[in-house]
Amino acid sequence: MTDTSDRRFATTLARGLSILRAFRPTDSGLGNQDISERTGIPRPTVSRLTFTLCALGYLTHGRKHDKYRLGPAALALGNIAAASFSFVESAGPEMQKLANDTGTLIGIAIHDSGRMLLTKTWRPVDSASIWLEVGYRLPMLTSSTGRAYLSAVTDAEFDQLAAILTEEGETAAHTLAPLRQEAIADVQGSGFAHVPRDRHYSSNINSVAVPYRPHEFGSPVVFFSGATYDEVATDDFRATIGPALARAVAGLRDRAL
Repeated sequence: MTDTSDRRFATTLARGLSILRAFRPTDSGLGNQDISERTGIPRPTVSRLTFTLCALGYLTHGRKHDKYRLGPAALALGNIAAASFSFVESAGPEMQKLANDTGTLIGIAIHDSGRMLLTKTWRPVDSASIWLEVGYRLPMLTSSTGRAYLSAVTDAEFDQLAAILTEEGETAAHTLAPLRQEAIADVQGSGFAHVPRDRHYSSNINSVAVPYRPHEFGSPVVFFSGATYDEVATDDFRATIGPALARAVAGLRDRAL
């Protein structure tokens, strides 16, 4: 957990970045009140920060009372960041093929403030719709992506995660260690994580996930495969899709050595 009491911590910068993180791909724009509600930052402060972010090009709005949208500077920063992580480009062809072959959504999720943030997806060709978009945040303890992440963290990363989840009321500190050991056993035993339907955050979504620690990143990322229960049965995920995803990630790991 970040020590916000440290004199080196720049609160204004942190608030500005939290505003940028408040935007989702499905948004048609956000007003200052929308941003305030999502971030918990008082509206007068949001107003000053959005003005500054607009002046720097990280936000844009077309008219005086129009809503804010991410601007060209944010787009450039995102493209630079994406280009810095070669494992995403390397994984692309195989993950797209896996999405096509299985009819599931394949994606990458990273840890973000106690949740798993979707940062990249591969959709099956000709899919009319799919259930998750880039920018969606999944719960840590009741999603397969969170379970996979929990299985791959170091002790120091686990302590930081435990502090975040305990502070936010997600779980008591003493209950998280057994969940971690359970996740480790799950991934070591089958090669992937899977949360049963009765423990999953959504009773309609079925998924498996595999952790991966790229050399460009300081922490694990997670590859996942998901679909609704109507589209893909649990037996298919556990018998074929999960192992296929684990093999794809293992190949990515071998190529990076």
